[in-house]
Amino acid sequence: MPHRGKKYLTALRAIEKRPYPLGEAIETLKKVRYERFDATFELSIDLNIDPRYAEQLVRGTVTLPHGTGRQVRVLALVSPDKQKDAEAAGADYVGLEEYIAKIEQGWLDMDVVVCTPDVMSKVARLGKILGPRGLMPNPKSGTVSPDIAKAIKEVKAGKIEVRNDKTGVVHIPIGKASFETQKLRENAIEAIRTIEALKPAAVKGNYILSVYLSTTMSPSILIDRSRL
Repeated sequence: MPHRGKKYLTALRAIEKRPYPLGEAIETLKKVRYERFDATFELSIDLNIDPRYAEQLVRGTVTLPHGTGRQVRVLALVSPDKQKDAEAAGADYVGLEEYIAKIEQGWLDMDVVVCTPDVMSKVARLGKILGPRGLMPNPKSGTVSPDIAKAIKEVKAGKIEVRNDKTGVVHIPIGKASFETQKLRENAIEAIRTIEALKPAAVKGNYILSVYLSTTMSPSILIDRSRL
């Protein structure tokens, strides 16, 4: 069993062992959190899926109405004729060959990589580097798009990729501790609705097994989904 610090244990004792309504869970975590930074609120959604089978994997995107509160650094890999559009849309880094070379040399100072379909043949060789880090552009996540300006603006506005991990759990950041409770609640509801909409056809019966909410360093709270 991992060692827990005194502050964590104090927070844990303040949380009752029962399902909490979403708003109450947010308020409780705001009261018991002890981080000295603007912590991230995160949902952990346990799904009744078998990640060993491709037809049961859950992957998609969610656009949070109030964003994540995180400044996202976007790299746009585009041909020269699209670079001005990418820059105007707010991309932090714009280019193609020079950034492909930098990434191959170990540069990874970005949070999201977007590109247009016409350069995917060149970007494909970065798969072994970007793939394991969840940075590889993909049409399903909206990071490969002919409308590069739209893709960049959506990412900057709070569009994030969601996917299950190897245990069948989806982790989704829904905002910062500095957010108002109502904004966190609305982000959480949108995230849960998105996961419900992404239910694989191969999954029968109960799909969402449980939903927990936590902050970066806090204990988690079980959410009462019947009262959402």
